[in-house]
Amino acid sequence: MSDLLHFEDFTPGQEFDLGALVVTREEVVEFASEFDPQPFHLDEDAGKASLLGGLAASGWHSAALVMRLLATGLLTRATCMGSPGIRKLQWKHPVFPGDTLTAKAEVLNRKDLRSKPDLGIVTMRVTALNQSATEVLTWENAILFSRRETVA
Repeated sequence: MSDLLHFEDFTPGQEFDLGALVVTREEVVEFASEFDPQPFHLDEDAGKASLLGGLAASGWHSAALVMRLLATGLLTRATCMGSPGIRKLQWKHPVFPGDTLTAKAEVLNRKDLRSKPDLGIVTMRVTALNQSATEVLTWENAILFSRRETVA
């Protein structure tokens, strides 16, 4: 575990490239069919007739895709112990089949936890862009990381 990132390795302003992925039509429809069965997430014509302008991924699907990038691009390389939640989740632009999403995480702040001296909490802003560099979503969340050494 010594090569994993610990609480002490995070500093405000630090950025992490989380990688990229391509959104497929099959994934959009499959996710929507199970979790968000609104017509504009399931059908091309309904999507075109909506404010979205075409078949679009559910915002929850977009967030799940970006969460995958966060997990594989950072959290699995760190001593992540979970999160108390996400705040300020914003869906800023529709995500369409064929879009390539790239994401980054920026450290906003960090603090010690008096109640758990073996952990620290790091607040990050996660941002995803499409292939046109249009911001499609952003969120902020606190993430718990193990410390190298327990604070007395």
